[in-house]
Amino acid sequence: MSTPTTSLYLVPTPIGNLGDITLRALDVLKIVNTILAEDTRTSGFLLNHYGISKPLQSFHIFNEHKALAGLIERMKEGEIMALVSDAGTPGISDPGFLLVREALKAGLKIDCLPGATALIPALVKSGFPTDRFVFEGFLPHKKGRQTTLKKLAEEDRTIVLYESPHRLIKTLEQLIEFFGSDRRISVSRELTKLHEETFTGTVQEVLHHFSTKDVKGEIVLVIDGKKQ
Repeated sequence: MSTPTTSLYLVPTPIGNLGDITLRALDVLKIVNTILAEDTRTSGFLLNHYGISKPLQSFHIFNEHKALAGLIERMKEGEIMALVSDAGTPGISDPGFLLVREALKAGLKIDCLPGATALIPALVKSGFPTDRFVFEGFLPHKKGRQTTLKKLAEEDRTIVLYESPHRLIKTLEQLIEFFGSDRRISVSRELTKLHEETFTGTVQEVLHHFSTKDVKGEIVLVIDGKKQ
């Protein structure tokens, strides 16, 4: 029996430094028929950097439901696609889950390449236990936010969160409210980029540090678990 041809490749892209893309990822992007991109401008810059010319199609949280059926039909007819996000691994706090689920329902073969993701470097360099951890992605902005924070405050495993620059101070203030000011936390921003920074201390110390500067870049928060 012949091995089914892969219809959909999930291809991680660099979270900052363009040199972090894998050789296999570049090979896949060269052979697919279409690249589905969260932002075609961002992905276009990456492809141009490596001299890859392929049709790009926008695929993001605002159009993924509408686009799903058509994409599945095209893959069933033999088109090979790659899904990339702006940075990191598709499906991790980025579009991808719905497409993967529907492709599996349709009996299509999927390959997910290993590669860049922001949460693992931030976790490893935090100095907190890495044998057991929980990844929560982005906290709810409004509904369910306090409930989530109360639950996480009792978590004894290391906690990993994503956050945007304009919400960082608010989140740190809420962590003091629910976790206590002396809970230890490590905040990494601009990972792999020129101005990469990781600051580790109590939540109060970290809040003071970032309150005195103009915070930019994607942010990963790694919080030490509650001590029993």
